Amino acid sequence: MPIKYLHTMVRVKDLEKSMAFYELLGLQERRRMDHEGGRFTLVYLCAPGQDDGHADLELTYNWDGDDALPDDSRHFGHLAYTVDNIYDTCKMLEDNGILINRPPRDGRMAFIRSPDNISIELLQEGDALERAEPWTSMENTGHW
Repeated sequence: MPIKYLHTMVRVKDLEKSMAFYELLGLQERRRMDHEGGRFTLVYLCAPGQDDGHADLELTYNWDGDDALPDDSRHFGHLAYTVDNIYDTCKMLEDNGILINRPPRDGRMAFIRSPDNISIELLQEGDALERAEPWTSMENTGHW
């Protein structure tokens, strides 16, 4: 029986704050569904050019809140995205108040967290960039 990847679902506590974070990361809203009976909203996001519905991030927002969020979310693992320039991306995120938990010291990989504590891996597209400051000597902050 064939199988294909559809999406990753994460629960969010503040839909507006989470949307701003993922849009800053470069994702775009592909589809939104409000479920009045279940009192929740689903928002499907994708990377530009990947709007075929096969690699979506589904944000689930419960209208009545979710007191368990944000928790450590380590049971989830992480989301992973490639970027054109890991240093430029991390700098832009940092300039917008996003903490870089694992800096791209190797020119290849970094980790950040969403407002809902979801771990996100950023990977350099293609070969690693040459090591560069301030990233090379930057320490980890927290965990990912």
